[in-house]
Amino acid sequence: MAEKLYGLIGRKLGHSYSAPIHAAMGNGAYRLFELESEELREFLSRPDIGGLNVTIPYKRDVMKYCDVISPDAESVGSVNTIVRRADGRLYAYNTDVYGFMYMAARAGISLAGKKVVILGSGGAYLAVRAAAEKAGARQIVCISRSGEDNYENIGKHADAQVIVNATPVGMYPNNGASPVDLSIFKSCEGVLDLIYNPARTALIMQARALGIPCSGGLFMLVAQAKAAEEYFFDKKFDDAVIGDITAKLSRESENIVIIGMPGSGKTTIGEALERLTGRRSVDTDALIEARAGISIPEIFARFGEAEFRRMEREAVAEAGRGSGTIIMTGGGAVKDERNLAPLRGNGRIYHIERDIELLSRDGRPLSQGADLYKMYAERLPMYERFCDVSIRNDASPEDAAERIWRDFCENTCDKRA
Repeated sequence: MAEKLYGLIGRKLGHSYSAPIHAAMGNGAYRLFELESEELREFLSRPDIGGLNVTIPYKRDVMKYCDVISPDAESVGSVNTIVRRADGRLYAYNTDVYGFMYMAARAGISLAGKKVVILGSGGAYLAVRAAAEKAGARQIVCISRSGEDNYENIGKHADAQVIVNATPVGMYPNNGASPVDLSIFKSCEGVLDLIYNPARTALIMQARALGIPCSGGLFMLVAQAKAAEEYFFDKKFDDAVIGDITAKLSRESENIVIIGMPGSGKTTIGEALERLTGRRSVDTDALIEARAGISIPEIFARFGEAEFRRMEREAVAEAGRGSGTIIMTGGGAVKDERNLAPLRGNGRIYHIERDIELLSRDGRPLSQGADLYKMYAERLPMYERFCDVSIRNDASPEDAAERIWRDFCENTCDKRA
């Protein structure tokens, strides 16, 4: 018997985590298939299809090529799971509703009796709307770019209690963008963002800053994949697999970010982590030097600190878009608040602390002749603002690296997002 085809179809899939998720559930044949719209008909006519997932922008387009659409998918108006059964026909389902409801429940966010504002009007919106209706939402509002309810007049819905982002705004590689400013929603009780890469979008980070319960989309992604696998192979998986796979994927995809005073040992600890974990390391200072073609002391001498900080922002943004890396930053990266979002969006941040008298000044322009005690006093609140955990570097780099790695493995799967 010919091997059956399993995978995800969509237009741009460079951001997708679907293959490792399905592999973790035993489906090692799962692949990614980037298709243009004119290729859908021919692809879906393949007799070797076992099971497919569907993502942006084809969740509605594929429906006309399916033979049997489940009542749930029909009522939603979009499809994200397709199976070719033994009779040769394509059966279509929607597991996004299940995935979304799992994510909301995991975050402790109830939609019952609430005013729910959904950002976006595509296939993902349809699933969220169906889930909100099923949960008993009091009112559901769709915000689109050109509809009656849009981003220009969104203020009239400032009484929204739950905000759901069903748009790709803020998704990799456009990290840092946000569809709305949450500060206008004074009654907001929950924020749910379907985006899972980066782990924490700008929207989610603002929700946290405002103390609003929230969740990113990774739990939804894994939950809907679990439901899809059940359709693919007509078997049940325990819900515990969702948490296990989410934790594993978080550990593999999130970055380890190292900040701290110049000379505190960030680079040597990063190198020790590289040896310990097998991960690739990225030094933002090295990125700056590679782009400029000159050393950092020369950049300071020729262009001044302001230009260096601009270059640093670009390097930090580039490094922060990566996944599964070790990022070492310059000692003053924390001086610019704009560097926080790209580092925290997909990373856990570690502040390296070291006794001031042990800090090296070599090759560090701002440390030459400076009062490092004063510099530390000025920067400490910034380091504390940026970091998730402080690690003392008072033994060997290997010791600090081991403590960072142990904390990272235990705490990366953030229960809040």
